[in-house]
Amino acid sequence: MLESGDMIPTILLASNSPRRRQLLTLTGWTFSVQPVDIDEHPLVGEPPQDYVLRLADSKARAAGRLAQPGQVVLAADTTVADGSHILGKPSDADDARAMLGALRGRDHWVYTAIAAYLPAADKLVTDLCATRVWMRAYNDAEIDAYIASGDPFDKAGAYAIQNESFHPVERIDGCYACVVGLAICRVVHILGAFDIAPPNDVTSGCLSGLGDACSVFPEGFGGQCSAARKD
Repeated sequence: MLESGDMIPTILLASNSPRRRQLLTLTGWTFSVQPVDIDEHPLVGEPPQDYVLRLADSKARAAGRLAQPGQVVLAADTTVADGSHILGKPSDADDARAMLGALRGRDHWVYTAIAAYLPAADKLVTDLCATRVWMRAYNDAEIDAYIASGDPFDKAGAYAIQNESFHPVERIDGCYACVVGLAICRVVHILGAFDIAPPNDVTSGCLSGLGDACSVFPEGFGGQCSAARKD
């Protein structure tokens, strides 16, 4: 909560996700948080890429109605796609078990869309990050233990790549932060369109903060991966 006389942060994050807040903190930006509630049901026949871009756009515009003058709204949406099938957050234990069983020992895609919106100018910039993910062949007992932990229920596809006890992912091709929920390199890229630059070395912060080798970084531009394109 801002106190009287406090400077209003330039960035308004339209998300209450602790994972997105943690990732955005790596940039060194000061930001405020304004979660929004929108209808997240996919449209009939909607491709996963279009789905996450539409939701990120809708979240940004919804939060924009609550933004302070001059604030840029940052919104994101992440989904897991098994082929053309969108896997959202599981509705219950049986749904989580079905998702994890379907993904086991196979590859799928994770899409994170990012939207930056300046309400005062009605300026919207979007980006899409895609990461290919291979799941390990975990067994039914591991699935049951993971579901019992409660962790799957607020995660698209019913899993968190960073969960240390379940460690569901065998390997990835692309951005690790994209799978966590916010591709920081892409955030830096689109906020540059609003002349907002991070005070921190984002590449180093992302690599050390997430503790995972980045398959995008070796192909980065000028020591940063903010312009790397894998999709």
